[in-house]
Amino acid sequence: MKILLIGGRGTIGKKLAAALGKLEKTDLIIAGRTSGDQQVDITSSASIRDLFGRLPLLDAVVCTAGTGYYGDFQTMTEEQMLPGIKGKLLGQINVVLIGKDYLREGGSFTLTSGVAAEQPAHNGTTVAMINGAINSFVLSAAQELKQDKRINAVSPGLVEDSLERYGALFPGSDAVPMTRVVNGYLRSIFGALNGEIIKVYQ
Repeated sequence: MKILLIGGRGTIGKKLAAALGKLEKTDLIIAGRTSGDQQVDITSSASIRDLFGRLPLLDAVVCTAGTGYYGDFQTMTEEQMLPGIKGKLLGQINVVLIGKDYLREGGSFTLTSGVAAEQPAHNGTTVAMINGAINSFVLSAAQELKQDKRINAVSPGLVEDSLERYGALFPGSDAVPMTRVVNGYLRSIFGALNGEIIKVYQ
């Protein structure tokens, strides 16, 4: 099974890569902006197209790349919002729109959204908007993909490996163990789910 993992050196990606790497009959290809087996800039559709053009047909594509702006809502600007919109939102959307032609029949996409879609953090309006849009895209795209191709999103809460960095933004929230987060992705990749938002925070 050939799996492309975009963002495989990030907080979630590296734990998922480690889990996938232990599985038999799994050929894992890690892609990142500056690291991994292949390089890709998901803010560029040309870069995404070039990445898929270099690879064989895939059985699964997973994206754990991208982030968004946290900052004062009263002074927030379009310029501050755009990097996250172009990266985490449009980047993941383009991975699907372009990648669907390089995915085998019955293959799957797994995108990453987040708890902020339903439980926004203070000063996290941009992230909430991006995550909610990803979820909506997945629900709709699941109805449109052909050849039994599937798509889901994993929506993690505050993950334990990001507690030091983001913990203050989610007061009173319990950190989600990384094993639970990884299992959410495994459910999407190897299960039969389609059009699901796999919430790893409840």
